[in-house]
Amino acid sequence: MSDDHDDDAIRIVEHTADWALRLRGRDLADLFARAAEGMAYLLAGDLSAVSLDEARDVTLEAYDAEDLLVVWLGELAYWAERDGLVFPVAQLAEVTPSTLTGRVRGGRPPEMQKHIKAVTYHDLKIRPTERGLEVTVVFDV
Repeated sequence: MSDDHDDDAIRIVEHTADWALRLRGRDLADLFARAAEGMAYLLAGDLSAVSLDEARDVTLEAYDAEDLLVVWLGELAYWAERDGLVFPVAQLAEVTPSTLTGRVRGGRPPEMQKHIKAVTYHDLKIRPTERGLEVTVVFDV
């Protein structure tokens, strides 16, 4: 900034526009199902208030498991934004590092708590643990 400006005219302030979920699952299918449930909770709050009267079939492909997770959650975020629906239940027939097929069940919550703009790749790495797999997913809200 030039010297002819007031020092308080422009100030960088801390701002958090992200949410993160740490997820654990026995395998990829379990991890992805938990990701759907966790994101639905972030969007809707009380999941017991969400009816499970909507079902949608899902078939997705991606480059690798991390990319597939972003594509998966991005699809669910799109339906939340476009249709006002959240899908906390995922019945996944097959999840490999590059493909996902299954069905989600959910419905319209009484109100959306937040809106997810994007699922990010920020520090996204699915890691093996003693009990299965773990990942932290960051959402731009």
